[in-house]
Amino acid sequence: MTNSQSSSKSSGDAYPGDPQCEICGGVGYIRQDLPLDHPDFGKMQICVCRAGQLKKQARDGLYKMSNLEELAHLTFENFKPRGQIGLGPAQAASLERAYNHAQQFAHSLDGWLVLQGPYGCGKTHLAAAVANTVVDIGVHTLFLTVPDLLDSLRFSYNDPESTFEDRFEEIRRSPLLVMDDFGTENATNWAQEKLFQILNYRYINNLPLLITTNLSLNQLEGRIRSRLQDPELVTNVKILAPDYRRPMDDTGHSELSSLGLLGELSFGNFSLRKEENLEKEEKAKLESAFKAAQQFAEKPQGWLVLQGGYASGKTHLAAAIANYRSAEGVPPLFIMVPDLMDHLRSTFNPDSKVSYDRRFDEIKTSPLLVLDDLGTESMTPWVKEKLYQLFNYRYNAGLPTVITTTDKLSDVDPRIRSRMLDRRICRIFAITAPPYRGGR
Repeated sequence: MTNSQSSSKSSGDAYPGDPQCEICGGVGYIRQDLPLDHPDFGKMQICVCRAGQLKKQARDGLYKMSNLEELAHLTFENFKPRGQIGLGPAQAASLERAYNHAQQFAHSLDGWLVLQGPYGCGKTHLAAAVANTVVDIGVHTLFLTVPDLLDSLRFSYNDPESTFEDRFEEIRRSPLLVMDDFGTENATNWAQEKLFQILNYRYINNLPLLITTNLSLNQLEGRIRSRLQDPELVTNVKILAPDYRRPMDDTGHSELSSLGLLGELSFGNFSLRKEENLEKEEKAKLESAFKAAQQFAEKPQGWLVLQGGYASGKTHLAAAIANYRSAEGVPPLFIMVPDLMDHLRSTFNPDSKVSYDRRFDEIKTSPLLVLDDLGTESMTPWVKEKLYQLFNYRYNAGLPTVITTTDKLSDVDPRIRSRMLDRRICRIFAITAPPYRGGR
């Protein structure tokens, strides 16, 4: 290579354009031949060979500012709208509904979108897909997990390059704000106040917001909950799908549920004991309870109480209902009453990672609650009060509930019994057959 060639190449490398460009010769800029009175006369224009490069640089800058560099691979194109093979119809439908709402939100940036669901169900993927779509068209976006958001505010108190006020304004004024894992933060008074101020500012100014959370709205702070329940601004979408990363291990059951131990109990293997020498009335009541449980499983409404002695089939029918609903993609909370009380007591342990309020709210707001063995627990005044609060909440909210008990109704707490005797909401079936031991 000659010195002149080397000098020419070095000189060419100093320019930002494409050395092979026939328009600018690699300079990256052109001066258009325009009339003297044209407003752009004499101004340098960016050559087309460099426009794509600048667009990429701008997009990369937005990704960096938006905290999306590590999430750039999460897009609508590689999201499975119906989830993994084997999902129940309700689970797949909820996932597809969330996918459609997320796409619509990304293209309109109108209002707020709240995605609710368990860990690993796809909330963060959809939130990142929205953010990536918006950033790609040049809209400044902030994607932050809520704990990171709060940390960035705390650190700004000692940041020599940025004040707390600057950082706070940047977050609450962002053209699009995505708050991932809302509710996992340490809910100190300061944290709740800052989160409310951010949400309230965006609420008043109608700025687009996307929130993901694994909590129900009832578990959020009251002022925040009121903003997220505004139907004119907010679209709430609940995803019922289980953890995408563990499709074979996770059935979507709550960690409180003991249904996994009763997975083999179904209507198909329930014995109506026709070959036993049962009294006619005993057989009739067993068949009535069986049909009522089937009907409830297909369309859970109101309360179903199954009453009878030990080993009479109550738990089998209750578990069959729960397994049927679980197969439909809507896993209920199946729990023995003594276990329920133990779970509540455990929240008082200083090492508990779950507060009492959050645990109790999870139980009382469950879309379908199956309470097995009511009456076998130690009925201390505290237990009676908690059970009454639980039953009273579900009674007033009209939430479907299945109850099994060996007690006579006259032995049940009068306040709970009054709810059970309301024929508008509750149906009671007594199984009078003796204990089932198998065989003839």
